[in-house]
Amino acid sequence: MRRLPAGLVAVALLAVAATACGSSSSGSSGKSSDGVTTVKVGVIPIVDVAPIYLGEKKGFYKERGLDLTLETSQGGAAIVPGVVSGQFQFGFSNTTSLMVARSRNVPVRAVANGVASTGKAGADFGGVVVKGDSPVKSPKDLAGKKVAVTLKNIGDTSVRESVRKAGGDPKSVEFVELPFDQMPAALDAGQVDAAWVVEPSLSVAREQGARVVASNFVDVSPDLTIALYFTSDKLAQQDPDLVKKFAEATRASLAYAAGHPDEVRDILATYTKIPEKTVQALTLPRWPEEPDRASLERLGELGRQDGLFDEAPDLDALLP
Repeated sequence: MRRLPAGLVAVALLAVAATACGSSSSGSSGKSSDGVTTVKVGVIPIVDVAPIYLGEKKGFYKERGLDLTLETSQGGAAIVPGVVSGQFQFGFSNTTSLMVARSRNVPVRAVANGVASTGKAGADFGGVVVKGDSPVKSPKDLAGKKVAVTLKNIGDTSVRESVRKAGGDPKSVEFVELPFDQMPAALDAGQVDAAWVVEPSLSVAREQGARVVASNFVDVSPDLTIALYFTSDKLAQQDPDLVKKFAEATRASLAYAAGHPDEVRDILATYTKIPEKTVQALTLPRWPEEPDRASLERLGELGRQDGLFDEAPDLDALLP
């Protein structure tokens, strides 16, 4: 059994320590005299979170008495301790990071769906890319190669599954930590052999001549739930009405985004620096209102198989 990556251990320990120390920011939100509740949400500046920005603009949160402050982070794993400590009332994280946290007894629980794969191989909003002239022709060829990912993430597990399903050795893949926005340049410069990217970095890489060799999300499950919005157990117990209102507004935001792709593309300019040409070319994910449990069960099995945790986490304790 592989040992838990050091970064994942650090995330879990940071979150547990924050809980044990009883952070001065207990996770409670601020309510003004007019009844409006201010909540901070930790998000990542990628396409995936477009619905929450769109929902804020359309007033779905304000209708429920919520005033959102959206604070960006480089990845969901870094947001977990922020939610547990009370820095954020809610956060956005990939499902693997949340499963690892829950398996380490970090008190987090999902409150709403986040984002899902398109389910279309070669036409997903994320994938593994290589340079146009790379000798890598299939996921099997990634064995022994240097692949850029954001560690402590769903990428590690899903890329291994792509390699495994193609007949390669997933244990021989060398993962290199890089932020998404730095991956296209690193690939183009030959610093890595391949990169797992999501939009808009996927479109940027393609503009530079890269090609997709693996649709790693689809290889796990066509209906893969990739990320979730979550809160701490403490806040869920202390203020269930707040959690309910946030969840309702988020579901409304997901539904609206799913039906208004042009408005999704427009909202990206408000929180990213994606060029207009890229905005129009990128592939949008799916935003179903509910997570797909079967896909998460499969992801949990793969995480256990790859040594991220000794046992697949209890989804009943994690999912809304």
